[in-house]
Amino acid sequence: MAIKLYVGGLAYSVTDQQLEEFFQNEGKVTSAVVIKDRDSGQSKGFGFVEMEDLKEGQNAIKNLNGKELSGRSITVNQARPQEDRRSSGNRNFRSSY
Repeated sequence: MAIKLYVGGLAYSVTDQQLEEFFQNEGKVTSAVVIKDRDSGQSKGFGFVEMEDLKEGQNAIKNLNGKELSGRSITVNQARPQEDRRSSGNRNFRSSY
């Protein structure tokens, strides 16, 4: 069973490739993505890594949480399900033209 990991505290210079390579020692990485700002293309300082095996992912959390990547101590934990963005926001907003 696969597992998706949240990786926070990334240096803005970290690439998808570097993130993937950092996790490869812990097991089979199926994807690694650094999240970027839609407008500027600048890293937001966090990303997601998907690992093929649940146990390998749990070991990655245990072994890599708090480790240093590109000069920054990173946070690694299991990703939470994505929230539905359509339901968020202020429903009481009124435009004043």
